[in-house]
Amino acid sequence: MTTPSPPATGRPPVVDRATWQAARDELLVREKAHTRAGDALAAARRRLPMVEVDGSAEVTGADGPVPFREVFAGRDELVAYHSMWFDGAPPQGQCEGCTFNLWHLRDTVYLQARGVSFAVLTSGRWAEVAPYRDFMGYTQPWFSVRGAEESIGTVEGHIECYLRDGDRVFLTYETTGRGNEPADGTLGLLDMTPYGRREGWQDDPEGWPAAPEVGAPVGGHGAPICWYWRSGPDGAGRWGPTTRPVPQWTRPGATPVADLGRQGGH
Repeated sequence: MTTPSPPATGRPPVVDRATWQAARDELLVREKAHTRAGDALAAARRRLPMVEVDGSAEVTGADGPVPFREVFAGRDELVAYHSMWFDGAPPQGQCEGCTFNLWHLRDTVYLQARGVSFAVLTSGRWAEVAPYRDFMGYTQPWFSVRGAEESIGTVEGHIECYLRDGDRVFLTYETTGRGNEPADGTLGLLDMTPYGRREGWQDDPEGWPAAPEVGAPVGGHGAPICWYWRSGPDGAGRWGPTTRPVPQWTRPGATPVADLGRQGGH
């Protein structure tokens, strides 16, 4: 084994392969323990009780109003993401955090293969939601649940899991805080990189690059947390009226704007 050479500023130390492998193996023990702890949590999650919700509550999708139970598309399990909505706002003014989450959930064929449906719920009016869905290129089913939120137990920005038993519907689980992260593969990959997510709360080695400085907070989010959710036309992550949720720059016709058009949520 060799003595680590002094690293360049903001770089891990340079060692030989044997030294690196020893450190990697030591971390692997902790990673395996973390995996087993996650398995134990999933087992406990499967043992949670459930609460009945109103399967007849009316929601509105591409085919018009339907009872909530029809969102299951004939399957017994449903995973739903409730996307936040700002009434009257154009695409660039809609929630960047929900855009981030939903961009990772554009294809849920593997859920369907296990008998689980997926749908996006939102409290926006369908007349506004439909063109937004088209602009984003989303192919997942979306439903307006305005007025039915309490009846079906859904909360903006959360993932909810439901179980159907005939015409009866039950809420079995919902996320809170950072509970959406299992759906966001980008975050897991960033956590493997030397600089991680580059967010202000990270526990970084001394000398590591600081989280990027960004503009004034928008929508109640504080800089520099999640700075990469929204960017300008130059691709630089920042907040502001001329920025868009990052994936929107890939959409035809997306241009810089001067106003997010936000008048508050529903």
